[in-house]
Amino acid sequence: MNDEAKRKQLRKYKAFATGLFVLMALIFIVTTILQKSNDSHWIGYVRAFAEAAMVGALADWFAVTALFRHPLGLPIPHTNLIENSKQKLGDNLGSFVVSNFLSPQNIRPYIQKLKISNFVGEWLGKEKSQEILIKNISDIILDILNKLDDSTVSQFISKKVSDMTDDIKLNKVVGNGINYILEKNDHQRIVTNLSKQIKEYIIANDEMIKDRVKQGSYSFIPSFVDNKIADKIADGLSDFFKEIEENPEHEVRALITQKIHEFSVDLKEDTKWDDEFKTIKNGLLKNDKLDEYSNDIWVSIKKTLMKELQEDHSALKNYLSKNLNEFSQNLKTDENLQNKIDHWVRVTAYKYILKNTHQFGNLISTTVGNWQGKELSEKLELEVGKDLQFIRVNGTLVGGLVGLIIYTIAHFFI
Repeated sequence: MNDEAKRKQLRKYKAFATGLFVLMALIFIVTTILQKSNDSHWIGYVRAFAEAAMVGALADWFAVTALFRHPLGLPIPHTNLIENSKQKLGDNLGSFVVSNFLSPQNIRPYIQKLKISNFVGEWLGKEKSQEILIKNISDIILDILNKLDDSTVSQFISKKVSDMTDDIKLNKVVGNGINYILEKNDHQRIVTNLSKQIKEYIIANDEMIKDRVKQGSYSFIPSFVDNKIADKIADGLSDFFKEIEENPEHEVRALITQKIHEFSVDLKEDTKWDDEFKTIKNGLLKNDKLDEYSNDIWVSIKKTLMKELQEDHSALKNYLSKNLNEFSQNLKTDENLQNKIDHWVRVTAYKYILKNTHQFGNLISTTVGNWQGKELSEKLELEVGKDLQFIRVNGTLVGGLVGLIIYTIAHFFI
């Protein structure tokens, strides 16, 4: 029921209680007039009932009205109680809520029933929910990106890169990288591909070999002999590189592996390489160049991120959606994950509520205390005014009955 409906209901019951008082007043007036010309005993009883009923109605009207305002606008002491005692009312209400609703024994049963994981899993599993979540995340990140100062970010990247590279031994990094390739045996693919390329190059350029053989041959040797020698050389070289390409255990491969390993050891241990790489690093990472690289990196990252976040079905958003689906499925099927999340939520909520119970009390006290007195009175009257009107009705009827009883006793026994 909204406030307007409550106001209509309150006016209805106020009119009923007031109407009952008016009825008693009319009965009192009529019976008073009748008594002057009629000696019937029943008139006195009715008049006594009506008279006492009016007194009861007025007394309860005064009591009910005094709670919310000054009766008839008169500043009578101990009236308009709610407005005058709103701060005390707020303090007492806050203390009551904290003591009776936020005690450990009261909140623990409700906390233990919390199962957030299932709810979150079901919510995340809905396409509409994912769209809302991804859109909100995208809007937040876009807002942050637009507010960031590009020069500040690039300077930050430049400084961090500079700090990181100061202590890095690039020769050892390169040497360890070469060792890693050797351990994975990935260099064999390079040897295989290189052997294949050399073999194909020899086969495709046999005429060049013949020309080179003729140029180095003597003039008295016939051309067909030079051609024969060139063919033998080309075939021999192509077969040799074909063997290297096809034989994983070829001795040349072992020799290449050994030489590469020796080079990696030399890179890490020989101080000349340390100096060489320092020179290279200092040349590549001069302050102006480093600032330029950092700015280019940040501009590229920012541009890519903004494009991905603005497009409806970008790779980034599809990736987020995929991971949300997987997480949602895990939340619904993985009991261990459910228990961990629910336990964390329960413990965190329990600790937070207990730690901040006084804040809830202060919130209630401050909220009630900050209300305008008239506003607070109106709010409370809307909530309980209907029932208070029945106090007026009961006061009217009970007052009338008491008056009738007193009149009867006085008439027969006094």
